[in-house]
Amino acid sequence: MDTTHAQALLGTVAVLGLLAVLVLPALIGVVRDRRIDRQLREAERRAAERRAAEGRAAEQASTKAPAEAPAKTQKSSSKPTDPSTATWYAEGRRSKKLVSSCTP
Repeated sequence: MDTTHAQALLGTVAVLGLLAVLVLPALIGVVRDRRIDRQLREAERRAAERRAAEGRAAEQASTKAPAEAPAKTQKSSSKPTDPSTATWYAEGRRSKKLVSSCTP
């Protein structure tokens, strides 16, 4: 192997090394996204199965003779709140206060 071949081999290895450095993070990201998508699909499937099981249980309970159960009162804190809505409302209130405090 003469100098020209050695330089060509070294250049090829350098280019492949740079390519690996540039492509590897993207490949890791793709693999990570696929894993997250798979986990989300699995969670959705389990939630659908749970809803179906609850629906079957409710259907079976409704076909039986209904027993007198005390009325359940719902507390406002038991209702789930979408945090983005609350944040949006708070942000709107803050910006209005800032605007109104700047005017004489």
